[in-house]
Amino acid sequence: MTDAGLRHGRASLGLSFGVQGVAFALLVTRIPAIQDQYGISDGLLPVFLAAVPILAGAGSVATEKVVARVRPSLVLRWAQPLVLLALLGVGAGREMWHVAVALGVFGLAVGALDASMNMLGVSLQRAYGRSIMTGFHAAYSLGGIAGATLAWAGARWELSLLASYLPVVAVLLPAALIGSRWYTEGKGEEGKLPDGAEAGAGSGSESAGGALSLKLLLPLCLIMTFAYIGDSTVSNWSAKYLQDVLGSSEQLATVPYNVYMVTTLLGRAVGDLGVRRFGAVAVVRGGSLLAAGGFAVVAVAPGAWVGMLGFTMLGFGLCVIVPQTFAAAGRMFPGNSDAAVARLNIFNYVGFLVGSPLVGALGDAWSYRGAMLVPMVLVLATLVYARAFGPETARYGGGHERPRTADVG
Repeated sequence: MTDAGLRHGRASLGLSFGVQGVAFALLVTRIPAIQDQYGISDGLLPVFLAAVPILAGAGSVATEKVVARVRPSLVLRWAQPLVLLALLGVGAGREMWHVAVALGVFGLAVGALDASMNMLGVSLQRAYGRSIMTGFHAAYSLGGIAGATLAWAGARWELSLLASYLPVVAVLLPAALIGSRWYTEGKGEEGKLPDGAEAGAGSGSESAGGALSLKLLLPLCLIMTFAYIGDSTVSNWSAKYLQDVLGSSEQLATVPYNVYMVTTLLGRAVGDLGVRRFGAVAVVRGGSLLAAGGFAVVAVAPGAWVGMLGFTMLGFGLCVIVPQTFAAAGRMFPGNSDAAVARLNIFNYVGFLVGSPLVGALGDAWSYRGAMLVPMVLVLATLVYARAFGPETARYGGGHERPRTADVG
């Protein structure tokens, strides 16, 4: 595979991550409008919201089986348009069963999309011989900011869901299909790496041989769960916490999540440079400490602006953990990275499902300040498992980049 082919594959995959960020943000930021359009009661809404990540987990499991027969790029090529069409279906329907079907398709397709995107990202990183995975997730964050901005504009101008979604899908759907022409797996037909790139060292004989061991993968699964518990805490509780606990205005309460998204983007934009310079273990440890410190600041904040500082720290801290966890799974199982990524991806949805109800239950039973200490402790637990990111240190010699024979931009 030529260097130009790898560059084109990297750009097209970055586009895919960005498109997915837009689509997901357009869905989750317009939940109140979806509830109003379909007359979904407050009691029934959590059922709909929980169904999406549960079905996404099922989609990720199915993808593991499918990619044993077809390339991940083929799964991604058709899963992404399906996600966009399902989003359009959410906006176009009128009956309860319409939104149930649309959200069901969205959930299953998102699971396949997330798994296949990260499979390709792990494969391309291996071919590049240096860290590029965090950059793909930066594209997702950028797409999320764009999608949230479009959703805000639609709400401000009182557009219907269909009027908000249709122009976006009309632009992104053909762009995604055209971009899919350049999807590239970093490994060849028989799992060989192109251009002399070397597979990362495994963390044991079973890992090095490529056999997928849940016991070896479990630390990364826990880290993924903890990271998404932290992320869902910010997504679902930052506004309520700032307003109800720290006494901010309603307008100011909307700011923390936007700040979190921006700092996540900034952190991911430079995250790969940090991994190349210091190694994945050091970057993940630093991110975990910063995120735990952010939760501590939020828990003890005397007022809204100090709370904002805590949420800012959270964005910079949590942003590097997820992409590096996927990358570590690929290094741990170089001969079976697609299956490892698909299984690891399930715990993305586990953390999302657990995080919000956990904080809400603790907040109601105890206090919301105290509830913030729970994700803090879970994020700190990442330090215990940080050695799971170690194969990169062995591969690059102390975390510094070992250049390929041909430099790929």
